[in-house]
Amino acid sequence: MYDGFETYGAMALLAGEPVPDRAGFLIQRAESGAALAAYRRLRHEEFVERQQLFAGTDHDDVDDDVRTVVLVAVGADREVLGGVRLSPMQSPDIGWWVGGRLTVSARARNSGVGPALIRAACAYAESHGVLRFDANVQSRHAHAFARLGWETLDTNIFRGVRHTRMQWPIGRIRRLAHSTKAMLAPVLEPFRGMPGGLGPSEFRGDDGVPVPGSHGMIAACDAIIPSMVERDPEWAGWCSVLVNLNDLAAMGAAPTGLLDAIGAPTTSHLTRIVRGIARAAEAWGVPVLGGHTQVGVPASLAVTALGFTNSPIRSGGGRPGDRLRLTADVSGRWRPGHSGRQWDSTSLRSTEDLRAMNSLVARMQPAAAKDVSMAGIAGTAGMLAEASGTGVVLDVASVPRPAAADMASWLTCFPGFGMLTVAGEPQPLPDGVTSAECGELVPGAGVHLRWPDGLVTTAVPSSVTGLGAARVS
Repeated sequence: MYDGFETYGAMALLAGEPVPDRAGFLIQRAESGAALAAYRRLRHEEFVERQQLFAGTDHDDVDDDVRTVVLVAVGADREVLGGVRLSPMQSPDIGWWVGGRLTVSARARNSGVGPALIRAACAYAESHGVLRFDANVQSRHAHAFARLGWETLDTNIFRGVRHTRMQWPIGRIRRLAHSTKAMLAPVLEPFRGMPGGLGPSEFRGDDGVPVPGSHGMIAACDAIIPSMVERDPEWAGWCSVLVNLNDLAAMGAAPTGLLDAIGAPTTSHLTRIVRGIARAAEAWGVPVLGGHTQVGVPASLAVTALGFTNSPIRSGGGRPGDRLRLTADVSGRWRPGHSGRQWDSTSLRSTEDLRAMNSLVARMQPAAAKDVSMAGIAGTAGMLAEASGTGVVLDVASVPRPAAADMASWLTCFPGFGMLTVAGEPQPLPDGVTSAECGELVPGAGVHLRWPDGLVTTAVPSSVTGLGAARVS
């Protein structure tokens, strides 16, 4: 039942005042039967006996859902002073949760327990892969939730009482896009004035660039985060090849060679980086042609990939109304040490599979394509849309993903192999690779999420990079 936060009488609970340093309570997840029983007794007293919203019991199917989480405030004497529950709205869980049954004991109604429980519920949701967190609040208390940062959606009548449906704003996708891509336009501005700067205008914002005068050569270059090169050098080496070959694959180019630039503090560290690069180059069958190597310096790694195609595919070839497709390898696992951020399937694949995946876009011949980068699926969809002069709406429930990845992590991680395309011909897929339409390009700008109830929420309000639409000259 979608009931949301049925609230208690004392407005002081929801006023949003800071919790005193010595508040005398601790909020924790209710793990024991005793804590759950005490919380449910408080609920019964409030919603059944005092408010008479329910007849006999307020127990429902949400209480019986094993995924439901109950947070309780426990006093110094171990007494449960209040609680709140959180639960996913549907199965499978797509990152849409609802909070409800918030209640506080009479002795704690002026202690700050209520606001603390609300804040704890929001924090729990954000830290456990939730992208949308709703509550149905008695309207007489809606302004108090608003003071805590909640936003109003609409009003309704629940069990004869006017309620306001509200939403806690979760900015995970926006923060990632801002931290990884938003600085690009101003930082790259000095290149714009150069003849040929930033490549041909129709490929502005693409993963690779056609090399002038080369008759089909595509070049791509990516650097690996230094902390990753320091902490996980062999994986960094593997990824330096992976991300560059994905860049070529998104443009429909067949790879021909790699160049690397490596720095390492010691010969041992350098050897581990090179070992990762070599293993990946061998796996894809693409030689390392040369590069630059330096030891006795901070760890660093960048790779340039070269490839060829007679018909490069742009990321800016979409139009409003075009359907967006995600093709991704959902086999594999989270990379150890990078859980929730980097999905690893490619290191488990055969050369045949890797080559088949990297030729998919060339064989599909879509109107637009972009490989999923560190901006994640949502941010990369925004970059494809930006290059096309549009916005994008993702249908959350239609996004293909691994069973082991929550939706928030999947939409914001580096997925190993993931390609976003517009139009094109479907192709046979290796086992473990899935492909599905999961959104559309729309007039305007930004990245938006469409939920099963029809609500559209904004994940990124404007362009991702600021580089603007790719223009066909």
